[in-house]
Amino acid sequence: MLGVGAYRTRNRPARSEVLPVPIGQMTWTLTDHQGRLVRPSDWAGRPVMVFFGFTWCPDVCPTTLSDISLWLEELGADADRLIVALISVDPERDTPDALAGYVSNFDPRIIGLTGPADEVAQAAADFRATYRRVDKEGGDYTMDHTAGVFLFHPDGRFASIIDFHEDRRFAVPKLRRTLS
Repeated sequence: MLGVGAYRTRNRPARSEVLPVPIGQMTWTLTDHQGRLVRPSDWAGRPVMVFFGFTWCPDVCPTTLSDISLWLEELGADADRLIVALISVDPERDTPDALAGYVSNFDPRIIGLTGPADEVAQAAADFRATYRRVDKEGGDYTMDHTAGVFLFHPDGRFASIIDFHEDRRFAVPKLRRTLS
C-alpha cells in the first residue's frame, strides 16, 4: 500500500502548477471594453473575481454573468470593492466594441477584457484556465472553456473558485470571505 501511495503522489502535479498564479505575478496585458489597457498590476490591493468566456456563448457565459450580477446585488455596497472581469477566450470575434455591447446586459461593474491571442493565452495560463476552439459545420465555431469563477484576495492570493451553477447560498459567502 505504501508503494501505491508513493506512486500516486509522485504523479500529481505540483500545487504551484494547479493553483492560479497570484495576481501580482501575472504578466498579461489586455484591453477592456472601453479600449483601455489593463494589466494585473492595475488590480493591486483589490479583491478580484474573474470569469473566462465569450460573447457568442449560448448558455454557460450568459448564465454565469447573470449569476454574478445577482451575487453583486446581494453583496450591496461591498460589491463596489471588487474588480469583476470577463476575459474573452475568443479574441477573433470579441473586440472591445463587441464586449461593450455584451457586458452592458449585466451588472455595470463587470468589465470585458480581450486582446491578442497570445495575451489571452498568457492570462489563461496565469489563471490555470483552459479553452479551445471547436469547429462546427459550415465554417462556424464555438469555444470550450473553464466555467468556474476565480476569486482572489486583495493581496492577490488565490481565494477560491465558484463552480458553474454553484448555489447562491455558497457562492455569496465565498465572495464575502474574499472581501474580508
